[in-house]
Amino acid sequence: MSSGNSVFEITQSLGDEDASRIKRLLENGIKIPAQPRVLDELRKLTARKELDVRALAKVINQDPGLTALLFKVVGNRAYRQHQPFDSVEQILHAVGVRQTFNLVQAISLISMGDVHKNRVVYETFWARSQEIAQLAMLIADERIAVCNLFPDQAYLAGMFHDCGVLLLMQRFPTYCAEMKLGIAGQWINLLEEDRKFNADHCVVGYLVARHWHLPAYICDAIRYHHAIGELGDHDARSMVAILQLAIEIYYRGQRVPNPEWDQIKDDVLAELGLSEDGFPEFVDIIFERFHDDTP
Repeated sequence: MSSGNSVFEITQSLGDEDASRIKRLLENGIKIPAQPRVLDELRKLTARKELDVRALAKVINQDPGLTALLFKVVGNRAYRQHQPFDSVEQILHAVGVRQTFNLVQAISLISMGDVHKNRVVYETFWARSQEIAQLAMLIADERIAVCNLFPDQAYLAGMFHDCGVLLLMQRFPTYCAEMKLGIAGQWINLLEEDRKFNADHCVVGYLVARHWHLPAYICDAIRYHHAIGELGDHDARSMVAILQLAIEIYYRGQRVPNPEWDQIKDDVLAELGLSEDGFPEFVDIIFERFHDDTP
């Protein structure tokens, strides 16, 4: 890894099992992508005592694709009080510099991966990730008084939560076929993934998130997004609950059963302050706001 946190620094913060998994994954040829240059430039600018919004906007505007996606993301109903946006400078002022940087980090992840291989699966992956991230934004916006998490943070976690899948797809030529990716309704079975590839996309995703300097609680949410029951009273618990609810609503929109939901439902609803009786109405609210965003 050429930039960001070193493997040593990352493994120091982990338990023995996860540290050995990371060592094994890297020995098996998993390559952690470097951050895009635009993120390095933005991080240096945001570290200054005096923030120059015009300079930040200039860096973002250098990448037309990133800029277009940023406008699309802030078109989400979670930012309805600030819309419409006419410029990147306006986004930075209205949404906030730190919050906009979170959104840019999330969007930049899309540049990761060899899209020419398994194009259909890659397109499906990004469509799924973006939809879950947008749903997570709306859930965070609705439950901000309970969780104290903001739409930009939820979007960042939503975009990164399964990024380890991309790296495993690149490393193992048979990964897509053996994990049945691209088949309607199919997603990762963690037990099968570990058995067949001796790998865990949650740990890989955590490694990417740490390397890209994401906040610690978001890194932990990525690591444990399939294991809310293991978190106890953890800073990442509310974010994991938001991610899991976004995934459940995504499955409902696809009219496909979520194989995890029955096991985690009680933990998720309790963490988000939702009752069993009020849950269907909450899902309807999120669906309505989500489809208001969809052209």
